[in-house]
Amino acid sequence: MNQKLQMSSNLTINLERVKQDLYNLARFGYNPDDQGIYRQGFSDEDMKARHWLMDQMEGYGLKVRMDGAGNVIGRYGSDDQKALLIGSHLDSVPAGGMFDGVLGVVAGLECIRVLQENNIELKHAIEVIGTSEEEGRFGGMLGAQALTGNLKLDWLERAQDHSGEMLRDAMAKCQLPYHLAMEAARDPEDLVGFLELHIEQGPVLEKTNNTIGVVEGISGVFKWLIKFIGKADHAGTAPMDLRSDAFMGVADFAHEISRIIDEEGTDKTRLTIGSVELKPGFAHTVPGEADFTLVGRDMSEEVMRNLADSCRKVCSSIARKHKLMFEYEQMSWLEPRPCTAEMVELLERHSRARDYKTLLMPSGAGHDSQFFTDITPTGLLFIPSVGGVSHAPDEWSHWHDVEKGCNVLLDATLELIAA
Repeated sequence: MNQKLQMSSNLTINLERVKQDLYNLARFGYNPDDQGIYRQGFSDEDMKARHWLMDQMEGYGLKVRMDGAGNVIGRYGSDDQKALLIGSHLDSVPAGGMFDGVLGVVAGLECIRVLQENNIELKHAIEVIGTSEEEGRFGGMLGAQALTGNLKLDWLERAQDHSGEMLRDAMAKCQLPYHLAMEAARDPEDLVGFLELHIEQGPVLEKTNNTIGVVEGISGVFKWLIKFIGKADHAGTAPMDLRSDAFMGVADFAHEISRIIDEEGTDKTRLTIGSVELKPGFAHTVPGEADFTLVGRDMSEEVMRNLADSCRKVCSSIARKHKLMFEYEQMSWLEPRPCTAEMVELLERHSRARDYKTLLMPSGAGHDSQFFTDITPTGLLFIPSVGGVSHAPDEWSHWHDVEKGCNVLLDATLELIAA
């Protein structure tokens, strides 16, 4: 065992500090009625959490700032050193849980505290980042996109949430002029890499009795808004064989999803109808229009394109069958992103060195990491989610798994930045 690996295996994180940070952050946006956390990007509660984190970082002597995209950044090390970035997001979905995203930020801060306590000499700096607006209130992963140079000014000017509030207006309320987000991009030459610890948000680790998931890559995602347009009619007087029932288009397409995956997909394919709206939406009226979302995922972009082609053909055929018009708009297309092989090896090696049961696995969900793969070596680490639950108030990860995930992150960090 080399000296760094030996040193790292003798250091451990302080779980009580991590717990306290997670509970403190869970107060921001907590709703006692449903016990969920409401901390959507650029909300008042989101900004309160960011300022709380900045205060904590300053208390440990970090150089702290908030960039133009709302990312909170705390730096440990000299200004002339390259930096290892560690982090995840601080925002939540409506009625979310206390671990999603926040764990990765707190874990990064805890790594710095351990380094400080043990007077570890650094050859590189560390920056802990709480990214902004990862959960897609405005349709993207704003913070990570800004940091990696993946923002476009016209998108910043046009983006809005489901209620119609413009992103630029929401940022202005937070004293963040939206155009300054374009200046948040980092120079890859100044970076050592990016590491993220996250809950799995799925059942695989728990079902396979593994403690640590080392992510090999993040699935690509496409999102469509689909419309079947027929003719609204009286539910009592319109004969069944003469209807142009838009909902029948949705029902038939949903039934075809399994076949599409069997023919065009893989075991990693996911096709999901997540939202359906019927118009006019009255119990005694045959639906004249059905609007619904389709989200597709796979680890291969070629497979994604084949799935998209098949979905389009099936929808066209169903529309003809039911005398409907078929329209769709592609809202987004994110290609699959492999994590950096050297980072995958690093995380797996340190996990196994601590005798943790370790699984190499894909991520079906999107994460900040997928954008960092464009500019710097990137690694993503999972711990189990109890029952596979996430984006819900009963999201939970056992504290012993939290501790183990943080320890692997600490060990990897030491190898990358210790002198």
